[in-house]
Amino acid sequence: MFAPRLPRIGTYAAWRDAARGLALAGVAPSAVDWGLTGETRSMFDAPLPAGEGQLLVPKAFLDLTHSLIPERSGRGMALAYALLHRLQGDPSLLGNRADADVARAHEIAKSIRRDIHKMHAFVRFREIAVEGDRRAFSAWFEPDHRIEEETAGFFADRFGDMDWQIVTPEVVIAHVAGQLSLEAVPSVRPDGDDALEELWTTYYSNIFNPARLKPAAMRAEMPRKYWRNLPETRAIPSLIAGARGRVSAMQAAGPSLPAPQSLRRKVPTMPEHPLPDAAPPGDLATLRHLATDCTRCPLYGPATQVVFGEGPADARLVIVGEQPGDREDIEGRPFVGPAGQLFDRIAAEARLDRSTAYVTNAVKHFKFVQRGKRRIHQRPNTSEVSACRWWLDREVTTVDPDLVVAMGATAMGALTGKATGLLKRRGGIETMTDGRPVLITVHPSYLLRLPDPQLRERETELFRDDLVRVRSFLEDPASLRP
Repeated sequence: MFAPRLPRIGTYAAWRDAARGLALAGVAPSAVDWGLTGETRSMFDAPLPAGEGQLLVPKAFLDLTHSLIPERSGRGMALAYALLHRLQGDPSLLGNRADADVARAHEIAKSIRRDIHKMHAFVRFREIAVEGDRRAFSAWFEPDHRIEEETAGFFADRFGDMDWQIVTPEVVIAHVAGQLSLEAVPSVRPDGDDALEELWTTYYSNIFNPARLKPAAMRAEMPRKYWRNLPETRAIPSLIAGARGRVSAMQAAGPSLPAPQSLRRKVPTMPEHPLPDAAPPGDLATLRHLATDCTRCPLYGPATQVVFGEGPADARLVIVGEQPGDREDIEGRPFVGPAGQLFDRIAAEARLDRSTAYVTNAVKHFKFVQRGKRRIHQRPNTSEVSACRWWLDREVTTVDPDLVVAMGATAMGALTGKATGLLKRRGGIETMTDGRPVLITVHPSYLLRLPDPQLRERETELFRDDLVRVRSFLEDPASLRP
């Protein structure tokens, strides 16, 4: 039995070295008991083998293990080694998302990413007394997993001009005079408040909008387990309790009108409609059901039905088009019209399997003008794209893909916030607001509209190259470079 015990700081590098020796020696995962320094060893554990030779693993494995090693129970380390051991006999293992180990690894990685996101969002600093003129700040945070090494760089980049420390139950992250350090020190939550916390609570209370109160959505984004370390949460119960009264008072007071001489003719705008609460995580069926009753923009009126996305709920790839066409509006499915059929043909030539992707549109209703018996496609405006962005964001968040493909200017604008310069940006890699990579390309309908056969052939070849690049990324994420 082998029982590697890894240091609390530098855990990933130590795991990598130990795993390499064990794998080269052919040690089975069942013969390894992973843990941290100080944890109980087996009475019969053997010295770790050095191992000689070379291990070949895809870059995707290295990226995945970075999100497995911090898992608190230690199962992440064991699972990472099990995958490493199996990869030696099955190099394509990570491409099989139906495999139990691979599926579990991605589930853990998703949990780690969420924990990192929560730490980025919920760390609150308080000023502490120090010698000298330079101010210093401290924060307490209790992560679910051992993510201190994964998050330290984020805070160093964001608060590089400050002296601060973030204390967790196991580690102290310190940034003093521009130098970042981590030390494994058991700690307990400090007591006491400071003036900044009172100021922050006052600020939060003043920006709280009682008319937009959605407790369920708030608790989904800010779980109660974080509340005791967030000063503003002390005000939340009273703010919720008084919300109805404040809304009634605002309604009774009426709007404040400008002076008559400053009034201008008002242009009618789209009516506002309340958004439903966030769907349960991973529940595309709930989102699809909610979307059937969407009236957030006028497009729902003339359209036959909403055309929601379809595909695997755990797809690594999300493909976003612009809006449904005439055929999609009738059938209620995306990408089934002429442009969708052209996409299927070119994707097949690029050896990109559409059935493994989640496909959707930036706008969910067909926008058209009626000319005789024909319905002529119209490009959605900014307000209509913005109204549908709520649905698109939740589709992408729920599926949680590794890559998103934006086909056309409307999809590009919805995903990146900028809808101009499509042909200059095509083939490039940009990012969504959450940092997720987006590959920009044209929409297949653009190819159908080109009158020049030579130009159409050239643009089709460029579109095929973009899809080949997408397929290459799915096989090896290292191939995707801006």
